[in-house]
Amino acid sequence: MDITPYSISISKQQLSQLPTVEFPGAITVLENVDGAIRALEHLSTQNTVGFDTETKPNFRKGQTNTVSLIQISTLDHSFLFRLNKLGFLPELKQFIENENVVKVGLSLKDDFHVLHRLTDFEPHNFVDLQNVVKSFHITDSSLQKIYGIIFKGRISKSQRLSNWEASELTSGQQAYASIDAWACLRIYNHLRDGLFEPATSPYIVIPEEPSEKSSETVTTQ
Repeated sequence: MDITPYSISISKQQLSQLPTVEFPGAITVLENVDGAIRALEHLSTQNTVGFDTETKPNFRKGQTNTVSLIQISTLDHSFLFRLNKLGFLPELKQFIENENVVKVGLSLKDDFHVLHRLTDFEPHNFVDLQNVVKSFHITDSSLQKIYGIIFKGRISKSQRLSNWEASELTSGQQAYASIDAWACLRIYNHLRDGLFEPATSPYIVIPEEPSEKSSETVTTQ
């Protein structure tokens, strides 16, 4: 049986035409140790959560910053751990090393690289969506595009370069930070449950047939 190979990819123009996504759940900003520990105890009872980080942007050559914020989300509640105020709590390290909770993110190697500037840890039971989506013919690697392909919505990146170590996070920052971790979880659940049909996607890209070249050989003397 002849099966035409294809990939799934969304263009910047197609993405820009999609409606903007809004985080639908509750948001808890954690700046004190007791609240953070209670949140981690709750998150440890979950089967699967979304995971993401934010780092204060660096505009000076040669300067590096550490992670300012860790976002851990269920489908209806986002918890924002402000590491610049909390530090890297032992309980947070325990959660990252917890083998019983699936933690879903994107480009996790980058997150771990920056987090390791704060402390040593061994991440367990993490799933990187960039590896998962390949099985569904999706060739795009950004969260914004993957979400657009699957849910036909656009994640705004307007707050990406904002100051994540400000004395207080604005409502816009809180919403932005919450969406990425939540989106990772939503994508993972959707794919895991078999709810995405690649063959019916409007973003299928079929490779062009190579042009036929003459089999004649021209010999010059």
